[in-house]
Amino acid sequence: MLSGRSEAGLRGQASRLLTRIETDSTRAVVDDVAQVGRSLVAAGAANEYRAVVLGHERGELLAGVRALAEGRAAPNVTSGRATKQARAQARPVFVFPGQGTQWAGMAVELLDGSPAFAAAVRDCAQALEPYLDWTLEDVLRDAPDSPPLDRVDVVQPVLFSMMVSLARMWRRFGVEPRAVVGHSQGEIAAAHVAGALSLADASRIVALRSQALTAIRGRGEMLTVMAPVDQVRAMLTEWDGALSVAAVNGPATVTVSGDVAAMTEFGAKLRAEGMMRWRVPGVDFAAHSAHVEDLRQPLLDLASEVRPAHTDVPFHSTVTGERIDTAGLDAEYWYRNLRQEVRFDTAVRSLIAEGRTVFVECSAQPVLSVGMQDIAEELGRPVTPMATLRKEDGGLGRFLAALAEAYVNGVEVNWTAAFE
Repeated sequence: MLSGRSEAGLRGQASRLLTRIETDSTRAVVDDVAQVGRSLVAAGAANEYRAVVLGHERGELLAGVRALAEGRAAPNVTSGRATKQARAQARPVFVFPGQGTQWAGMAVELLDGSPAFAAAVRDCAQALEPYLDWTLEDVLRDAPDSPPLDRVDVVQPVLFSMMVSLARMWRRFGVEPRAVVGHSQGEIAAAHVAGALSLADASRIVALRSQALTAIRGRGEMLTVMAPVDQVRAMLTEWDGALSVAAVNGPATVTVSGDVAAMTEFGAKLRAEGMMRWRVPGVDFAAHSAHVEDLRQPLLDLASEVRPAHTDVPFHSTVTGERIDTAGLDAEYWYRNLRQEVRFDTAVRSLIAEGRTVFVECSAQPVLSVGMQDIAEELGRPVTPMATLRKEDGGLGRFLAALAEAYVNGVEVNWTAAFE
């Protein structure tokens, strides 16, 4: 971790470090790269111009430092400018997406490489255990005889565990959320991370309601359309009652939900008009549609014992589109969360209006960044959406790269945790 008061100052820091390492006759500095990292973290002030060099061994780290000293880009170097204004606004919003971020093996590298992440997953597994007839880690590792990840009653608890565990990782490095926002089932993780729901209550909701959803499997589908919501609503009048808007994720990103036959016809119309669209991965039911009304009483019953608490971490609801008191996250709220249209765009607009500029998706891959960026551009208010993991890139190196991106954008990071 290096920083300077100017670009030249940052390059100078890198150059001096490189010289010291290359001229160290004892090789103590050269060989103990972890000690070099610890010393820089302990001694270095977090100035405006910042850079982080990541690597598995000495040669890779030295190559990154050399590139930084010479003003060249390198794949293992993250650099940026954290202005005073950016630092004042940089405590991030934690964003928790709904279904669709899953990919095979998404947790394996972190389970093997990060004891803190593995411990968080074990805590989730213990909280979920009373409601499952399968083992969380078996599914994450695709163990023999484990159920498939494309089953709604499997994927939703698994993704909940991923989001909660990744949020705990950010916190381990000293990054606390300025606010939280969740999309559909992501609100359950958001409520827990904000402190509104205990892990036991949040696990009960996500496990039992995902099982309730199996009753409407096969009847519906969900389709994301790249078009303004008013245009999509006008097109859906042809299928009145059979299809409806399920979520508005940005100025030109809308999810539609409803009957399979009607969705096939709607998809054909979109194709004929050359409009970009894709099915929500692994979804064979119609959440946020009239289909959910068949589940109203079971959904109310399963959340009837939940006791939400007030929290000081702002919770921006995608049911109402506004910040709400988390003490109101009762059984009726969680039914509305699954039945009503997801107003993610409205919630993000309210966050940006409050001055929030940094958004971190706590998920296995980013799926909401495009919508957030489009909203910000429409408002003329620049924001920085960031991913935690990416598809096929889910190890500790990727997580440290996410921390580095946050750090160079002004977020305060406790880098000492990287050396524990």
